[in-house]
Amino acid sequence: MNLRQIRISRDWLYASSFALVGLFLRLWHLGTPKGWVFDEVYYAKNANSLLHYGVEIDATTHSAEFVVHPPIGKWVIALGIKAFGYNEFGWRFSAAIIGTLSILVMYFTAKKLFASQFIINLATLFILIDGLHLVHSRVALLDIFLTFFIQLAFLAILHERYWLAGISLGLAIATKWSGLYFLVAFAFIAIVADWLRHRYFGKERPVVEILREDLWKRLLQFVLIPFVIYLASWLGWFITKTGWDRTRSKNILSNFWFYHSQILNFHAHLTESHPYKANPWGWLLMARPTSFSYSSDKTCSASACAQEVLAIGTPLLWWSATLALLVAIGYWISRREWKNGVILTAIAAGYLPWFAFQKRTMFTFYAISFEPFLLLALAYVCNKYLITAADEESLKRRKFTLMAFAAILIANFLYFLPLYFGTSISYNSWLDHMWLTSWI
Repeated sequence: MNLRQIRISRDWLYASSFALVGLFLRLWHLGTPKGWVFDEVYYAKNANSLLHYGVEIDATTHSAEFVVHPPIGKWVIALGIKAFGYNEFGWRFSAAIIGTLSILVMYFTAKKLFASQFIINLATLFILIDGLHLVHSRVALLDIFLTFFIQLAFLAILHERYWLAGISLGLAIATKWSGLYFLVAFAFIAIVADWLRHRYFGKERPVVEILREDLWKRLLQFVLIPFVIYLASWLGWFITKTGWDRTRSKNILSNFWFYHSQILNFHAHLTESHPYKANPWGWLLMARPTSFSYSSDKTCSASACAQEVLAIGTPLLWWSATLALLVAIGYWISRREWKNGVILTAIAAGYLPWFAFQKRTMFTFYAISFEPFLLLALAYVCNKYLITAADEESLKRRKFTLMAFAAILIANFLYFLPLYFGTSISYNSWLDHMWLTSWI
């Protein structure tokens, strides 16, 4: 076995170890709580309908159902239902598997960005112990699938595998339209990389001529491929006549366009009040996390019990990552490092567009789409902390400090675990977990 094979084996050993712990956390009592959790009432039902009819059909009226998200994420949920049945474990299983794969992708993304094995492991630990990621991996919502496809596209971008990036972004958009923001950002990264490469290595021919050739490829990779995948995701709607507005007119493309105009109108005018509505300004600080489920069952030993699934990131982790983001922005302003630039671009793609829709009903859990990159920003700052050590002794002390920091984060994660699992605890214990009044 040569040195390269040893390194690959070591990487898979580390990555698989993190993933196995993640898989255990995701599958443990996955069928709890019973019944629909938050928007599972839509997506699990839609997924089951796709299995039986190829399109979304209302289970009560047996007529076409108007849905506002593309089918890919629901098809992935349907795979779990197909394997384990139409029950809580079945409709949540796919999210658990994809959430586990997300941890693997995080490891290899960190490996591409950082030379230190210590930092690679630390970055992977961050996503393993994030509560928001864990909760999304245990419910049948679409966001964990969106996040995974975006992560995969980002990793492909780092390796300049732009065809794979285009496919992954197509799957992201075919899960939720917000994947479009990442498509634009990642295409921008690819084009800037082209320009920088030809600026330094393309002196034989005019840069404009070379960029023009690359631009055609980028259009195929970041426009045509995602568009084809998006259309293909609606195959069930096209080949049946039972989907929403499918037979509105004889022109199927006109019907498809009209349906999408209705979806756009829904998203543009979604301003209904909701008790867990949260402005993007508070997302990073988890100022108003979303309660996916709450009940006052009597299964605990106390006189008053609480069972909640709270979509909240591990508080100390997110607060630390928010501070790290500010530091990373400062580094970018002063030094313009490429790895910092691509991380910040990904965060911006997932976060900044939401500020343009101040009247729209939004939730903190939308932040899951850029959560891996926020944690990479934290890893980036931790890496800076290590590489600026003056000597070997100072480096050892700083590593020990980061290990102590990681231990605190793990303790914080374990403390909030009952709220991620939906475990029944005493009401007083639940109240102790409500560090901020806005969490209630």
